Amino acid sequence: MTSPAITVDASTMLLDAALTFRSSSIRHLPVLQDGKLIGLLTDRDIQRCAPSRLIPVTEDVYNGVFAGNTVERVMTREPRTVSPDMPLTEAIAQMQQARYGCLLVVDQDQLVGILTRSDLVDALQRLLSGQPVKRTQTL
Repeated sequence: MTSPAITVDASTMLLDAALTFRSSSIRHLPVLQDGKLIGLLTDRDIQRCAPSRLIPVTEDVYNGVFAGNTVERVMTREPRTVSPDMPLTEAIAQMQQARYGCLLVVDQDQLVGILTRSDLVDALQRLLSGQPVKRTQTL
């Protein structure tokens, strides 16, 4: 799991969230409001909001979509969460079964991290290459 997770506020403009995705090389952003987890924004959400490049629009119109809308308008509400003591095998099974790209890790109503497919691939790569891997059966 990655902890702490990079987050955005619900009132963040989509343009700023898109820039966060790009600058941080991530694909999932937990959304907070007053410090509480209320949603999840993915890079796919951003892509779905973009005007089609097949329909001619000016750069100002294209950028206006992102500058004029907040994360809250397009985020997934009430995202799937798990506890940090969930067995890793169970978390992986949930991700596979539901085809989730991540699970948000919450403890006592506080976001403590995010488990992504990238975290799992990184751990597998370390394991296969003989590098040390954090040995735990839970998140």
